[in-house]
Amino acid sequence: MAFLTSTFYGNEIWRWFLTLAVILFVGFALRILLKLIVRKLKRWAEKTPGRFDDLVVELLAKTKFLFIFIVSLYAGTLILSLPELADRVLRGLFVVAFLFQAGFWGDGIVTFWIRRSVRRRLDSDASTATSLSAFGFIAKVAIWAVVFLVALDNLGVDITGLVTGLGISGIAVALAVQNILKDLFASLSIIVDKPFVIGDFIIVGDLMGTVEKIGLKTTRVRSLSGEQIIFSNSDLLDSRVRNYKRMYERRIVFSTGVTYDTPPDTLERIPAMVCEIVEAQENVRFDRCHFRALGDFALQFETVYYVLVSDYNVYMDIQQAINFALVRSFEEAGIEFAFPTQTVHVKTEPRVDGATGEETR
Repeated sequence: MAFLTSTFYGNEIWRWFLTLAVILFVGFALRILLKLIVRKLKRWAEKTPGRFDDLVVELLAKTKFLFIFIVSLYAGTLILSLPELADRVLRGLFVVAFLFQAGFWGDGIVTFWIRRSVRRRLDSDASTATSLSAFGFIAKVAIWAVVFLVALDNLGVDITGLVTGLGISGIAVALAVQNILKDLFASLSIIVDKPFVIGDFIIVGDLMGTVEKIGLKTTRVRSLSGEQIIFSNSDLLDSRVRNYKRMYERRIVFSTGVTYDTPPDTLERIPAMVCEIVEAQENVRFDRCHFRALGDFALQFETVYYVLVSDYNVYMDIQQAINFALVRSFEEAGIEFAFPTQTVHVKTEPRVDGATGEETR
């Protein structure tokens, strides 16, 4: 008993033994409890469709043994009467351990979100999945930078100069790579807002094609003639992009010209003939057909209809069928299509013969 009550570094021996017992008990208890919770949550998560329980399981699994050890060490030393310096060091160690464990948890949240997002988009939008992975890496770097700076601050390091230096360096780097950063954030806007995705047919100015890849800096489009067109993402966001893949219906306007010698009664029949031909097609909504104008060499009729699908080939098949039917119907009705012609009328004036006085032409 005298041994237990003797003093060692300002504390009785029994306090040191009790501290060791608390450290071992808290460490093993937390370790075993954590494993049991993770095991049970895993079984429960497999039976539920929600994602929150999967995230909790993954975060608990990322709890490090070193963090548990430092927590148990700090809990055990609460029994002891320690010098101010030692107490401050232990508190700082505990805070730093918690910060780094929070960094691992934040890293786990980003990894969980990126993995699930990539899994959903990988088959339909592989380039977006790649971009998400890159943004996940940037988010992790930001998390660990914050953890590192806060940890240094808690250890008594003056980080004001360091933050100022990093800020100045960051501004310099940002100015040097501002075009890259502009394209990078434009890529983020395209991923989030989705003005187009891979497979969409877009027109940008006088360039057009099918989107093949959306990268961090550029978007690649395959033109109709076969070459690949590369746009910077910032240029795309600054331009007016027409996305034909998302067109629900296509408005079609075409003109038909007949000759001027077509009888009026026949002209009045033409709108009804055109209406019947257009309405006979599938995936079509007829709008109107009017005698539009007296042209230079033709009597012009204007027809408007809508193709109810966005596929360009379907539209061309429908227009071709309409043209064939118009040619056939007009031929049966004796209506002639007009083509550019000019009629020249020559007028001659009478001329008097000076010798005979007779008029000649």
